[in-house]
Amino acid sequence: MAKKKRRRSKKGLQKQRLRVLCGLLVALVILAAITSNTAIYERPQNNQISTNSAEAKKVAWINELAPYARELQEKYGVLASISIAQAILESDWHTSTLSTKYNNLYGIKADAGQKSAVLPTQEYVNGEWITIQGRFAAYDSWQESMKAHAKLLHGGTSWNAKQYQHVLDADDYASAAKALTQDGYATDPNYAKKLITIIQTWHLERLDATKK
Repeated sequence: MAKKKRRRSKKGLQKQRLRVLCGLLVALVILAAITSNTAIYERPQNNQISTNSAEAKKVAWINELAPYARELQEKYGVLASISIAQAILESDWHTSTLSTKYNNLYGIKADAGQKSAVLPTQEYVNGEWITIQGRFAAYDSWQESMKAHAKLLHGGTSWNAKQYQHVLDADDYASAAKALTQDGYATDPNYAKKLITIIQTWHLERLDATKK
């Protein structure tokens, strides 16, 4: 009888150890999710955004971009909220031909000798909108496009390395959005206002890492 009792005790101890091990594994999975910044964005709870499938796709796309946007902020100093809001605005939520076919989320023009695509685009010139044919950079992936955007704002243009210094110096998304217009990123006079509206509607400022 004593021998059977010892066997039952051993089985109970094994089950207890298994439960502890499972608990540790769950904790490690949660920790990995937090530290990897996956699914870091949740849908804002307000009346401006519906719960239909189209909005769910937008949230999913933000979540796809968010971890890399935060990584680029750490390396190049471009606020994640600005990076994502510009991608949303410039690509019309990843529906434009430039975005879907050529992975260019930001409407960045091509440098000489760079892989490119010529597409019609609108520019605001002398108080009115005109349509021109622009030569835009073509990328192999959306990550390549995001990195090129961050490097452009960080390193400036070939004629002015400090072209977007005001954007980098901005302490918050509103100042950075206004600086993009100030520094000549876009010709649209309402560009900053559009970015700020996107960020506030979707609460993208929650993705920004604190500037040092």
